[in-house]
Amino acid sequence: MTAILSNQITGQEAWRADARCGTLDGNLAATFFSEELQDIATAKRICAECPVIAECLEGALERHEPFGVWGGQLFANGKVLTIKRRRGRPPKVARPEDEFPVIPVPERLVPLLRTA
Repeated sequence: MTAILSNQITGQEAWRADARCGTLDGNLAATFFSEELQDIATAKRICAECPVIAECLEGALERHEPFGVWGGQLFANGKVLTIKRRRGRPPKVARPEDEFPVIPVPERLVPLLRTA
């Protein structure tokens, strides 16, 4: 059996080399795994411009990712959240900074989604 070095990319994850989040020195982990609405919106905007968004989402669905922004979608408890709001009573007028960009899911991945 051949050992794979921890920093070596396997054939199944070769797409990660082209991911926008991976080209920013790994400083974005806090943004992609934050509870703050502004951080989540920032992560989704980064994903929206990523060339491997579909591969990222597909990998997250296959791995049953429990939490974070993957492939432009917000995961919580292993399910994709379509909305998230601040704690407490919702404001009468929605705050623009709390709006998430809507990123469509590729048709071939829709059957794999588990939504909350």
